[in-house]
Amino acid sequence: MFSKTCKYGIKATLFIAQKSQFDERVSLKEIASAIDSPVAFTAKILQLLAKENIISSRKGPKGGFEIDKVLLPKITIKQVVKAIDGDSLFNGCALGLYECNEKAPCPMHDNFVSIREQLSETLASSNLLEVAINLNLGLTVLKR
Repeated sequence: MFSKTCKYGIKATLFIAQKSQFDERVSLKEIASAIDSPVAFTAKILQLLAKENIISSRKGPKGGFEIDKVLLPKITIKQVVKAIDGDSLFNGCALGLYECNEKAPCPMHDNFVSIREQLSETLASSNLLEVAINLNLGLTVLKR
């Protein structure tokens, strides 16, 4: 469903959100280790997220990646997905056809309309704060 880059981007964002709740900045290496991702690949993902103002970074000895605590309840998982993969997951054809709509539907079009709408609503209603709280309580995990 999500691209590999998007999966790692979501996990990285959630790890940063989890630490940002306690005003902690995290390094690139900490993030890569926490989500089992290669450091160079993680760096590219973090650049995308920073460019879209999902996360911020600071350089220097007390630097690292963070998310402003005020933004945690405002940023949704859908925003993270759109920052990395765009909105094709929510609007694109299930079979990857260039043009797929009600007038010229692919064989799966009608089945996927409701699935895409439900997925969009679910991701839009999940904010970073609530997910970070569940991580901190041990109710959810980022890796096994």
